[in-house]
Amino acid sequence: MFTGIIKTVGEIVAQQAVGGDTRLTIATPDMALGGFEEGESICVAGVCLTAIDLQANAFSADVSVETLAATTLGDWVAGSQVNIEPSLAIGERLGGHLVSGHVDGVGTITAIQPAARSTTLTIRAPAELMRYIARKGSITVDGISLTVNAVTQATFELNIIPHTWQVTTLSRAAVGSRVNLEIDMVARYVERLVGDVATPTLDKEFLTEHGYDR
Repeated sequence: MFTGIIKTVGEIVAQQAVGGDTRLTIATPDMALGGFEEGESICVAGVCLTAIDLQANAFSADVSVETLAATTLGDWVAGSQVNIEPSLAIGERLGGHLVSGHVDGVGTITAIQPAARSTTLTIRAPAELMRYIARKGSITVDGISLTVNAVTQATFELNIIPHTWQVTTLSRAAVGSRVNLEIDMVARYVERLVGDVATPTLDKEFLTEHGYDR
């Protein structure tokens, strides 16, 4: 579990094909990994990965073909910058919102505009995700917990404050950049709960049979 509060920006330093999957090596020059254990979860650009081959300031992770296809990880090359967040420890502050690291889809940045000291991003999301994105609701973009400012039929808008712009990869984004999206966990469970409520169908025959058509 994560919060969407980015701790550092890492860099892809190596990619290796391993049995049909891909092994990534990610450097974290500003985050020491001495207290981490092999097998821990680390959120990389919004994707929960299992850390192996831990070094002082780098780790590796195996990425499946499915994950490569469902996220932006397949776009990465050596030198790509990625947002990094270690998993949430019990007792830590929940500064963003609950994030699972399970990407729901990939969006595309369609506009970047200055807004006083902040920056406005417009992102086009897959049609099947737009129903879960609400004005003033939470969404995770490349691992960053953000608040939705506005929603249209096919896009949503974010206001990025200067701090977030500076300490994440958003400052390197451009129109056309693809980003990993994770919808608010609450929205996902609400839909499941509502969908499981059985609603009886009161057709004309039923009403007649029970005398309710009079």
